[in-house]
Amino acid sequence: MEEPTKKLGFVCVQNAGRSQMSAAFAERERDERTLGDHVAVVTGGTHPADSVHDEIVAVMDEVGIDVSNRTPREVSTETLESCDVVATMGCSTLELDAERVEIRDWNLDDPHGQDIERVREIRDEIETRVQDLFDEFVGDTEY
Repeated sequence: MEEPTKKLGFVCVQNAGRSQMSAAFAERERDERTLGDHVAVVTGGTHPADSVHDEIVAVMDEVGIDVSNRTPREVSTETLESCDVVATMGCSTLELDAERVEIRDWNLDDPHGQDIERVREIRDEIETRVQDLFDEFVGDTEY
């Protein structure tokens, strides 16, 4: 019998910076670990922005990930409750009513409006946290 898909969620207010970087790194991690359909990645915000912030597009491009075509979107409680774990970014996502899911607050600085070096530091921290999350939730799973 095949293991069910693991679902990882990444949420912030605008879904235009930290959560977009997290989701992009999670998708890359899923692909690098050849987990295919066994890991689903969802992202969203409580009050989505119109577009991903320019500085996020720039620093993700530096590591070979294109997020320029992504659109911030609202996330529902139903979607969050379908996740195995949801990482919030350290912003005000207290409006989330998900009760049947593990929520972890990564408490990351908002990169919007920061100098490019600080945005890179936040990006690198997110990459490490995503890798650690995969190690914890799907690292020993064989498909």
